[in-house]
Amino acid sequence: MEKWKETEPSRPAKWWYSTFHIVTAMIGAGVLSLPNAMAHLGWGPGIMVMLLSWCMTLNTMWQMIQLHECVPGTRFDRYLELGQHAFGPKLGPWIVLPQQLIVQVGCDIVYMVTGGKCLKKFVEMVCINCTPIRQSYWILMFGGIHFFLSQLPNFNSVAGVSLAAAIMSLSYSTIAWVGSLSHGRVENVSYGYKYTSPADSMFRVFNALGQISFAFAGHAVVLEIQATIPSTPEKPSKVPMWKGAIGAYFVNAICYFPVALIGYWAFGQDVDDNVLMALKRPAWLIASANLMVVVHVIGSYQVFAMPVFALLERMMMQRFNFPPGLALRIVTRSTYVAFTLFIGVSFPFFGDLLGFFGGFGFAPTSYFLPSIMWLVIKKPKRFSISWFINWASICVGVFIMMASTIGGFRNIVADSSTYTFYS
Repeated sequence: MEKWKETEPSRPAKWWYSTFHIVTAMIGAGVLSLPNAMAHLGWGPGIMVMLLSWCMTLNTMWQMIQLHECVPGTRFDRYLELGQHAFGPKLGPWIVLPQQLIVQVGCDIVYMVTGGKCLKKFVEMVCINCTPIRQSYWILMFGGIHFFLSQLPNFNSVAGVSLAAAIMSLSYSTIAWVGSLSHGRVENVSYGYKYTSPADSMFRVFNALGQISFAFAGHAVVLEIQATIPSTPEKPSKVPMWKGAIGAYFVNAICYFPVALIGYWAFGQDVDDNVLMALKRPAWLIASANLMVVVHVIGSYQVFAMPVFALLERMMMQRFNFPPGLALRIVTRSTYVAFTLFIGVSFPFFGDLLGFFGGFGFAPTSYFLPSIMWLVIKKPKRFSISWFINWASICVGVFIMMASTIGGFRNIVADSSTYTFYS
């Protein structure tokens, strides 16, 4: 938390910085699984859940932006600080910090799988005669990159990295829906529910809710983004930040809805859990899209990993008196990369991982935790419109969290039983 200053040279960001920072944090590999989520939900419920998620998370982002300066003269620059203000200095970290860690570690595991799969697809498309290599090896190759990149002490040009990643996100999302549109509907396409057994269908629907909630991320870092914008009592940061958030949600809409709807329209219930995997023509364009995903998740992995690195290094220094320096970085960061790589290679179920982490981490931080903090801090009048909206968000968000966590975990277990490990 920091007091207002007349001049804040360390907070030089403009409103459009927040747009591409939020776009980078929100639009990631999760967009490619939206057609698969539609295949389990169907046209009506799928569109309804997508629209509901878009509206709910836009409302909770507005709440986060307003709460950034809810105490006159003080700025809550981190989700943890706002949590401590809302729930108390002891309870706050226990409520907020685990959710943020799940989001960051979960994203990194999913990005390991995504990067390896898309790298495999890219090489196979540009080198038709090359000897096929196991998927596990591609994930290992992608993970190997991060053993080196993780040793970088920090990002000196976060704005540049975010802008490049945002462009990549927009590009491969556009290629995904344009490619699906040009591909056309597959022969004998079916839009019926993916039905196996009543129990399995229910868990797959639960998992689809998690896949959609994974796609609406960004709230875990929205306060850190707002912290880069200068603020005075006359010109509070919430005005340009909200302007930037509206821009980001517009970009979100033109990426998510076409990918989800056109991808499902083209492939029906047989769509892959990564829609790019089903596209083959034009080869050069689809190969480019897969390479864009690889480049995007290389940067995104490091962005989500950096706060975890800082937490681990601080813990090593405080609890084990580990001296700061290169040795500390090599031990902690290499261990973390190896852990996410091991989980990614062992359970490369892209859709199931999205569902599990989407429910377990993203649903609380994006759907209902901001509403709980709003009720605690702002105390809206009971039975007012604001009160009803927040309680509705909490009820829907808790249901999505519980259902998609159970569905994702169950599907990982079910798919593991028929999967040859490290194949």
